[in-house]
Formats: sequence, structure tokens, C-alpha cells
Amino acid sequence: MDGRLRVVIAEDAAIMREGLTQTLTRRGLDVVAAVADAQALRLAVEEHRPDVAIIDVRMPPSHTDEGMRAAREIHRDLPGVAVLVFSQYIETRSATELFAEQAGGVGYLLKDRVADVGEFVEAVSRVARGGTVLDPEVVRHLLGAARRADALSTLTPREREVLALIAQGHSNAAIAELLTITPGVVEKHVAAIFAKLGLAPSTGVNRRVVAALRYLGS
Repeated sequence: MDGRLRVVIAEDAAIMREGLTQTLTRRGLDVVAAVADAQALRLAVEEHRPDVAIIDVRMPPSHTDEGMRAAREIHRDLPGVAVLVFSQYIETRSATELFAEQAGGVGYLLKDRVADVGEFVEAVSRVARGGTVLDPEVVRHLLGAARRADALSTLTPREREVLALIAQGHSNAAIAELLTITPGVVEKHVAAIFAKLGLAPSTGVNRRVVAALRYLGS
């Protein structure tokens, strides 16, 4: 062992993967594997036990959150391997869960906001040595998600019941029939839900849809 940080890269875009490999190698890091999907990432981490894995959020086959799920599994099952999520996407719920499980040795940076190679390499090193790195934009989204979750917690059981039915696509009239209450009572519940979630009337904004999305996202 020569003391260099050992890195596994998981990035499905070939040019980005090669670019990261060359950049880190030139800066003195040892890229022991560079793979294109989450399954190959897990195999590479198991084989090489690197100091840090740099992981994109969206990878094959579905290009949704395979990378983020793999990052959480690695962080949970192999605490000696740090993880740095490096993506152009912010997956708020998964990121919250990732940072909640163990604060150290984890980071989340956005590709289009990294302007200095030296700072990026320093961030990789910091995470590998047990530190935490968070892009301010990611922090903003995480705080927003926390505030939305707090708002949902203020709903009464009946209001949550009404919101759940809204999320299922029911109209006020249908909700009234399902809950055996009057349409006027449903309207009051809906108004209270909108107020607690901070959804003021706004042209072009469907408050029912936004409220449903927040409920489903919780």
C-alpha cells in the first residue's frame, strides 16, 4: 500500500467516467475501478474495499435512483467505505435517509456546481477521511423537505385522511361521500390543509396537485 486514497467511480456516462478517472489519477488518487451501473459498483466495492466510492444518482437499468440506493447500502453495510454522491440531480428523500444513517464519511455534490478541480479533490479526500461534504443547494432542498414534513405533521387525523383521498384523485364531493360528511365540511378541511402547507391561491398553481405530491413524497 502506498498511502494513496483508493477510489471506485460509478458513473454511467462514459466521457464523465473517463474524465473523473483521469482527473483523480493526475491528482494522486488511485482509481481502482470505474463502473457504469449499480450492480457493478457493489461488486467493485466488495472486491476492492476502497476508501471512497464516487456515485452518480441515476444509473441503469431504470435511470432513477439506483446509484443513491447503492450508496445507502454501501454506507450502511461497509462503514469503512465512504460515499460521495456526485450528480446533477437532487434526490431529497434518499439523501435525507443517507445522511440520517451515519453522518461521517458521506457527501453530496452537484456536477454543474463544481467549478474547481482542486476543491473537488479536497472534498473527495475529506469524505474519505470521515468528513462530510454538502453542496449548499442540496442543503437548501433538504431543509425545504424538512419544513414540508413538519407542516404535514400539523395536520389533524381527519385532514390527513382528506389529503390521502385528494392524493388518490377524489373530488370534494367524492370525499364527502366516502367519509360520510357534508361537502361544506370537506371544503373547510381542504382549506385548512392548504393553509397549513403554505399553499396560498396562485394563478397557474394547482394546489390539490401540489398538496398531493407533498403527501406522497412524505
